[in-house]
Amino acid sequence: MEADEEQAAYIRPYAWTGGRTRSNRALELETLVSVSEMCRPERLRRTEHHTIAEICKHPRSLAEVGALLAVPLGVAKVLVSDMADLGLITVHETVSDSSSSSHFLLMERVLSGLRRL
Repeated sequence: MEADEEQAAYIRPYAWTGGRTRSNRALELETLVSVSEMCRPERLRRTEHHTIAEICKHPRSLAEVGALLAVPLGVAKVLVSDMADLGLITVHETVSDSSSSSHFLLMERVLSGLRRL
């Protein structure tokens, strides 16, 4: 009976996404997400949306959201993408979204900070 319970616990997150494994948005592991101003309890119709909203009160990476939900990354991507489509989650721009010059500036600032240590 324990094997059945373990298997059911693993399958359940995919039921949250209706079996979908791909999100509508290009989300990376490091993509930061947070609740939007439109995210109010009355707009959260699904249990997992309540949980994600609680997790994302402060900006979190997609990887953190998946780990805290204890779901595969694909499930986290779909759930966060769905919430972003509903205006419940704000997806913050990542370094890969901008030009490579911004990426090098960020790397230079990090290197400079490390040298000061």
